[in-house]
Amino acid sequence: MPQLNPAPWLMIFVFSWLVFLAVIPPKILAHNFTNEPTPQTTETMKPSPWNWPWH
Repeated sequence: MPQLNPAPWLMIFVFSWLVFLAVIPPKILAHNFTNEPTPQTTETMKPSPWNWPWH
């Protein structure tokens, strides 16, 4: 049974993972999103003080 011989399949497995780890991540990281969210306003909101009833 040739499936039990790991000699050719181990190298295929290693080379396929090298392709996955070397080629595909730069392509994914170079992806640009078309709808980048933009902030509505640049001024920060000042929080109002909280009045506790027991204070």
